[in-house]
Amino acid sequence: MDLGIRGKKALVCASSKGLGRGCAAALAEAGVDLVMNGRSADSLAAVAEDIRAAFGVEVTEVAADVSTEAGQAALLEAAGSVDILVNNAGGPPPGMWTDWSRDDFIAALDANMLAPIALMKTLLPGMIDQGWGRVVNITSVSVKSPIPQLGLSNSARAGLTGYVAGTARQVAPNGVTINNLLPGIHATDRAISLDTGVAEAQGIDIEQARQNRYATIPVRRYGTAAEFGATCAFLCSQHAGFIIGQNILLDGGAYNATL
Repeated sequence: MDLGIRGKKALVCASSKGLGRGCAAALAEAGVDLVMNGRSADSLAAVAEDIRAAFGVEVTEVAADVSTEAGQAALLEAAGSVDILVNNAGGPPPGMWTDWSRDDFIAALDANMLAPIALMKTLLPGMIDQGWGRVVNITSVSVKSPIPQLGLSNSARAGLTGYVAGTARQVAPNGVTINNLLPGIHATDRAISLDTGVAEAQGIDIEQARQNRYATIPVRRYGTAAEFGATCAFLCSQHAGFIIGQNILLDGGAYNATL
């Protein structure tokens, strides 16, 4: 399927690995030029070169921490006007409700709520002026089904979801869509970190921890960054203009609900 977005430009945050990289690669395959971001300049440069070589698109690299105001400023300066924004940032560490201080919550809000809001506020006016734009926020299945040990993430991402619910309806008349992608467990560094924590807590090896988690997912596996990226690219396409303010699960059926 031709997604109809060849020649457009996308800012894809935290895209040097994991789900962000999957989104960047899928957009590049559709012919979209990229502004890519990661905290490590070396790993970002390697991934950017791989994408240039594979798809022949222009790729601008910005090594920065998107959760900080300085990082956001660097991204926005490099990006200029964009047609597509994919918001993404690493999740806060797991723990227990007794572990988290006010500073922990502020850090989670900065990374997973306030940073994407800041980028949207800056970039949406340009999309509105041109009468077309796409925003995809990578949040989490925890928005629908809270994960006890991820209370920091549950809180921050739920706040972003509430913001998007109203904002998406306000910008839709101008040809701009905003939607959220809610990943369950995917085969990324985040999954390794979570499985390692479970293995240590339960005194089992990481492979057993992984198999135990597989058993809770109807498809009996983790998702892949490539299939996640393909869904993101479709939401950014010309074919998705009637999808507004939605929270789309990619969790292998783990969230059990009729609606």
